Amino acid sequence: MSVNSSRKRSKTNWKKVESLPDSKIDYSDIPELDSRFFQQAIRWPGRKLQITLRLDPDVLAFFRQHGKGYQTTINSVLRRYVESQRDRGVGRSR
Repeated sequence: MSVNSSRKRSKTNWKKVESLPDSKIDYSDIPELDSRFFQQAIRWPGRKLQITLRLDPDVLAFFRQHGKGYQTTINSVLRRYVESQRDRGVGRSR
């Protein structure tokens, strides 16, 4: 018995799909990427700094329950907060 025997068989004609030239592909359901998309795209900020940070136990437990990478997730949440504050003009030098 094969591993995939419990899966439903695809009804897609893959030979036809693979032979379809790019010019015949309908992209109408895929929005074009504009400058707004790229402004909100994730940017690699470079090297991170190692620090000691005190967090409430329940906050730390919340992020840790998501497993490996929880520190990166905390950083991402903090980054989004900083960016939202910058967008409001908070924290800018006058």
